[in-house]
Parts: sequence; C-alpha cells; structure tokens
Amino acid sequence: MFTIREATLAEAPAITRVINRAYEVEAFFKIGDRTDEQEIARYLKKDTFLVAESAPGQVGGTVRVSARGADGHFGMLSVEPAFQGNGLGRRLVEAAESWAIERGCKRMWLEVVNLREELPPWYQKLGYEVTGTQPWPEDSLERISRDAHFIIMSKELAAPVPVGEAGR
Repeated sequence: MFTIREATLAEAPAITRVINRAYEVEAFFKIGDRTDEQEIARYLKKDTFLVAESAPGQVGGTVRVSARGADGHFGMLSVEPAFQGNGLGRRLVEAAESWAIERGCKRMWLEVVNLREELPPWYQKLGYEVTGTQPWPEDSLERISRDAHFIIMSKELAAPVPVGEAGR
C-alpha cells in the first residue's frame, strides 16, 4: 500500500535514485543517468514532486508536477522497477491530475521521447492524445546516442464533482 504526498527538499536524494532506476530502460539511447540531486533540488524549488511511499522514507515512485495558469504539466513519472506493473504509475498520474485540478488547471500535458514506443499507447489509455512534437533540446544532444524528439500529449481535466453533488 502506497501513500502519495508532496515531497520535501530533503527527499531529493531518494527521488533522484527512483528516477534514475526507473529510467535505466532508456540506456539504449540515453547516455548517463536521467538526472542528479542538483537538478531535482532546482525543480523542488519551483515545482512539486509527488512521492508514493510504502513506509516513511521508502519512496517507490514519484512524479514532477507544475501548474501555469490553466495548464498543468507532469514529467519524470518514475516507479521503482520492483513495483512496476501494479498500477502505481497510474495512481501517480491520477494524483498529478488531481493536484493540477486543485490549482485550477483545465488541461494536463506531458512529453515522451519518441523512442519509447510503448508510452504513447499507455498514456492514451489514460485519456491523453498526441497534440504535437518538439525537438530534443540542443543543449543536451550529447546525452543521447540516437536521434530523438519528444511527442507532446495532453488531455482536458474534468472538474471535480462538488461534495454532495455525486449521484444527482
């Protein structure tokens, strides 16, 4: 059983470990680790990470979320490999969407690298649609061994049903 909550800056090392382990699957095109503690700490100062923990200090998954006006964004969705395939990724996406809705967002978007062909269909099952592409950042081309770009996916977020309104 996992509890999902907002992370603290002190959890940057644990978040970094989970992300890097989850992204090892990208070793066929990605050079080096996905992230480092400094990058996570920078993100934690402007965005939010949600963490799924099985016990205090035991992070099994994480996702970075942000809100800019009506747009919510999530990225770095990561589940510790030992916990993959059990719905934790879906729960983290749902938590990210709820977080964005609570902040007034009407849409949620994400980007996936085109080389991870299994990801767009998975996100489509969660209601996301392909809405465009974006090039790999020029300043990090040395971190990939193959040509790659991002696929942008988004979905409209449903407004929460007010308490007492459900079932009417």
